[in-house]
Amino acid sequence: MEVWIGRQGERHGPYQEEQVREWLRSSQLSPDDLCWYDGLADWQPLSVLFPLDKPAPAPNPYAPPPLQQQPASTNHFDYAGFWQRFGAWIIDLIILMIPSMIVMVSSGGMEAYKHMVERIQGGADMAMALRDYAQVTETASLISLAITFLYYTFFEASKWQATPGKLALRLRVTDVHGARISIGRSAARNIVRLSGAIFGLIPLVCYAAIAWTQRKQGLHDLWASTFVLNGTAQQQPPQGRPPGDDQGSFHA
Repeated sequence: MEVWIGRQGERHGPYQEEQVREWLRSSQLSPDDLCWYDGLADWQPLSVLFPLDKPAPAPNPYAPPPLQQQPASTNHFDYAGFWQRFGAWIIDLIILMIPSMIVMVSSGGMEAYKHMVERIQGGADMAMALRDYAQVTETASLISLAITFLYYTFFEASKWQATPGKLALRLRVTDVHGARISIGRSAARNIVRLSGAIFGLIPLVCYAAIAWTQRKQGLHDLWASTFVLNGTAQQQPPQGRPPGDDQGSFHA
């Protein structure tokens, strides 16, 4: 049986019944979360449709006090490694080359490139030829940068939480709670990528830190407090925001 989960006004799934029961037992899902499956007239709390098999035992008043528990951490997250993320970047780069080439060709960039090569072969000063080429293609370069920024910003804040490159390698972008990031956080994250592209430091700026940071965060992750994790958003139980951020009931 396939089960849909409703949380924070969004629908997640579908998941298999055994997955849902396991997430309930491990407290990854709350009994108060809503769910629906084919045949139900309306959404119902998980506690109604999937009651736990065994009730929690009553506390023993004579038992010693429990050990001090550490606050919930992100140690259980499966962080994506350097080469996984670099591979995703390569895929996205190939995809982005298509609109960039269209912009470049339509703005006369190819003719400017041929003219630059002819000048250099004819003995003209290389630095001056490159400068003139950069001036001619400046508008096309700025448009390509804007396309790249919007591409990453909107895809990583989408329900997929990933660009096509990350989806291909089964990765997703989250906040520090493992939840989907907002459009504002995604934009802040990609300001660093945009800045690096302007100064020609991609992939150095964004990716070099992944190899030595504890949670495999690049500079753009550290700036925006984000993680890149293994597993697509559709494979995960819906992640809630911190307590007190509930915005009401779910509407299908």
